Amino acid sequence: MTASPSVVALFGATALGKSDVALELAASLGADIVVADSMQAYAGLAIVTNQPGPEALARATYHLVGWASPQVEHSVAEYSRRAHAVLDRLARAGRAAVVEGGSGLYLRAALGDLTFGGSPSAARRRELEEHWARDPEALVAELRRRAPEVAARIDLRNARRVVRALESLDDPSSRAQTDELWSAGGRYAHRLFALVPDDDRATLKGRIDRRVDEMLAAGALDEVAAARAAGPFSRTATQAIGVRELCAVLDGELTLDEAAVRMKARTRALARRQLTWMRKLPAAALVPVDGRAPGDVARDIVRAACEPAE
Repeated sequence: MTASPSVVALFGATALGKSDVALELAASLGADIVVADSMQAYAGLAIVTNQPGPEALARATYHLVGWASPQVEHSVAEYSRRAHAVLDRLARAGRAAVVEGGSGLYLRAALGDLTFGGSPSAARRRELEEHWARDPEALVAELRRRAPEVAARIDLRNARRVVRALESLDDPSSRAQTDELWSAGGRYAHRLFALVPDDDRATLKGRIDRRVDEMLAAGALDEVAAARAAGPFSRTATQAIGVRELCAVLDGELTLDEAAVRMKARTRALARRQLTWMRKLPAAALVPVDGRAPGDVARDIVRAACEPAE
């Protein structure tokens, strides 16, 4: 057995208990937790984005949670700069890190030296947006043809994501680094683990339904109302599951029950995309989670992380 790596990366679909496993890992490794999530960045939306609560914050040191205003758009490039600053600082201090997230892009941004191209051509973006307005299915078909792995992991009903994905395909540097992190090891030496459910999709559906019900019971509607009172949500903040639906409740367009149904459906779709993306990871060790306590899952990961890499 070798010494544990300084960085353990943990990927998993929403509602699989990833946050609880990360907390146990941090305790076992004496590590800080670096969150790789685009939506947990937003301050004032702790319930909706499932940010760590007071008990978790008392047990571990978290980074990159609640650093952005929901009224302001933030980018993966900005997140990458912040993540590298945190991980560099932890490395200098000899402190281990658990990088935890459900977004492959944000894991890449934290662990790798991705380059981010300049601003896209305004004319090209306008062309794509106008094409979407006329015939969204044609753009979806183009994305599936040119980059099936990208199409498998994004929301194909989301105009902004489809347009941005097609823009990135026009940037040679973006295409070149699609799998660069996982094949080359990234900026930081790390071991990557992916949490997987059993084959019973009903189990994951039940987890998701409970997550949404607990979120609403905890006051998600009041949270969204308070956050919106500071000003209109940014375009990126409205992508957080629950923000759009609960704003519709506040505006009298949906009942709370109708919003819950939509939130559960969106969360299930997100989980499917995450699981599809996870299966394509060449370097991830798959760790089953169903019916197991987070501490047991974490012990398996620590044991595997301390073994020499193949």
